[in-house]
Amino acid sequence: MLMPKRTKYRKMMRGRMTGKANRGTEISFGEFGLQATQPAWVSSRQIEAARRAITNYLKRGGKVWIRIFPDKPVTQKPAETRMGSGKGNPEYWVAVVKPGRVMFEVGGVDRARAEEALRRAAMKMPMDCRFIERQTAGVPTTIEDAEEVVA
Repeated sequence: MLMPKRTKYRKMMRGRMTGKANRGTEISFGEFGLQATQPAWVSSRQIEAARRAITNYLKRGGKVWIRIFPDKPVTQKPAETRMGSGKGNPEYWVAVVKPGRVMFEVGGVDRARAEEALRRAAMKMPMDCRFIERQTAGVPTTIEDAEEVVA
C-alpha cells in the first residue's frame, strides 16, 4: 500500500476540504480519466483496491496512472480509552481529494474498456466520480482521423 517513506512530522491536523481542486484537473498522461465530483479522504487501501480493479479488468493491457498519493496521516485513539492524554497514534494514510481532481488515468485501450475499468474503480471510491476523456481540439488521435484531415 502507498505511504510516504518519511515525513517531517508524525501527526497532522485534520484541515478542511472546501473549494475545488486547483491542480491535477486535466488528463496529462493517458486518454481517459476518473475525476472526483465531491470532496473526500481516499485511504491507501481504497487507492489500492481501485488500482487492482482497473488492472484486473484490463488484463494487463494498456497503462494505468495513479494521480493521487496518500500523504496525510490519520490518527486514532485506542478503543475504550478515557478522554485526554494527547493525540492518538497514526493508523492509516489518506489523500485529500477535492472536486475536479483526476485520480486515475488509463491509456492504450479503447473507450468502452477504459470506461468499464474506471467505472469499477469508481465503486471503490468514497465519493461520486465521473469518466472523462482527453480533449484534443483538432488533433487527430488515430491514423484514420489523420487521413480524413489530410483528404
